[in-house]
Amino acid sequence: MQYKNNGSFALMNLDDDERLKNVLWPYQRSRAANQYFGDVITFDTIYLTNRYGMSFAPFVGVNHHGQSILLGAGLISSEDTETFTLFFQTWLQCMDGKPPKAIIIDQDGAMKNAIANVFPESRHRFCLWHILKKVLKKLGSYAAYKSGLKSHLMKCVYDTQTIEEFEKCWDGLINTYDLHENVWTNLKEFVDQFDSALRKKIENENNEDFHTFSVTIPCISRSPIEKRFQELYTNAKFREVQQQVIGVLDMDPHLLSEDGIMKTYLVEDEVRVEEFAKLVTYSVNFNVEDCDRKCSCGLFKMRGILCRHILAIFKANGIKLLPDRYILYRWRKDIKRRYTLIHNRYDAGN
Repeated sequence: MQYKNNGSFALMNLDDDERLKNVLWPYQRSRAANQYFGDVITFDTIYLTNRYGMSFAPFVGVNHHGQSILLGAGLISSEDTETFTLFFQTWLQCMDGKPPKAIIIDQDGAMKNAIANVFPESRHRFCLWHILKKVLKKLGSYAAYKSGLKSHLMKCVYDTQTIEEFEKCWDGLINTYDLHENVWTNLKEFVDQFDSALRKKIENENNEDFHTFSVTIPCISRSPIEKRFQELYTNAKFREVQQQVIGVLDMDPHLLSEDGIMKTYLVEDEVRVEEFAKLVTYSVNFNVEDCDRKCSCGLFKMRGILCRHILAIFKANGIKLLPDRYILYRWRKDIKRRYTLIHNRYDAGN
C-alpha cells in the first residue's frame, strides 16, 4: 500500500516470536478527511475476527452526505488496555495529534481505560445500537420480555427527555422485573476485502458529490430558511431538513411563559417508534433577542438538523433569516475539502 501511495502510513509490531501482533494503516485520504469529520468517531472491534485471532478495528466518522467514512483501521491481536492505548496513541499521532471531541464505543472495559488515557478531553459514550442488540440475546428467552419488559425498556430509551426522567423510568424497570453476555479469512483475503469495501465507500461519496452539484432538489415551501439550506447543504442533508419543514405544518406551538427576552413554548407532536405512534409534548426555550433556542427533543444536538419544533417557533416569531450558527460546516456542499483532492488508486481511469 505504501509503495502504491506515498502518503499512506502503516505501523506493524511483532511479538517475541516475530509474529505479527498489531497493524494500523490510515490512508492519506483518511488522514486528510479527519480534519473535517474527526470531531465525532466510533471505534469498534466486533465486526470480524480472522483465523489468526486478530480483530478488525476501524475508526469511523460521518461525512457531509451523512455516509460513514473511514478515518483509519487496523488489526489487533489482543483487546487489553495496553494494546488499545498503543493503538489510540499511534492513530492520534497519524492524525497530527488532533483528538476527537466525542468517541462512541461498545461496552469494553479495556477500551474505556485506554480512551481515558489517550483522549482525556473527549466525550466518551457507549453505543446505543450495541446495547439494544444485546437486549434480545440476554433477555429474549424470558417470558416477561414479550409481555411487558421490552415495552418498558423502549419507553425508558425513547420516551424520556431528561436524565432525571430516564433514571426514574429505569429504576422502575429494575424494580418491576427484579433485575438486581464468524466467517474466517486469512490476512491477505481480509485486506483484499477491506480494499474492496473502501473502494465502494469512495465511489458512493463521489456519486453523492456529483448528484449534489448536478441535481437541485426543489423547495417545498416559500420559507427563506428552507431556501438557505437548499443553497448550502448537500442533497442528502437537505432532504433531512425538508422532512422537518414538512412537519411544521402539523405544529401548533403554545406559549407557556414569557420572561423578558426568554419565551418557553410547548409543542405537541406525533412520534413513531417501530409500529407504534403516540403524542409527545416537547418544550422549546427561545431567546427573542439572538434567536438562541433549545428543544427537549434534542434533534439538533444528536443529528445536526434543526427540528420542526424549533422551525415552528421561528415561524411563529416571524424569523426569516437563519443565524449562521444553525448552518453546520460539516453538511455544506460549497466547501472544497482537501481530502477529496488526494489522488488514490480508485480514481476513474486507473
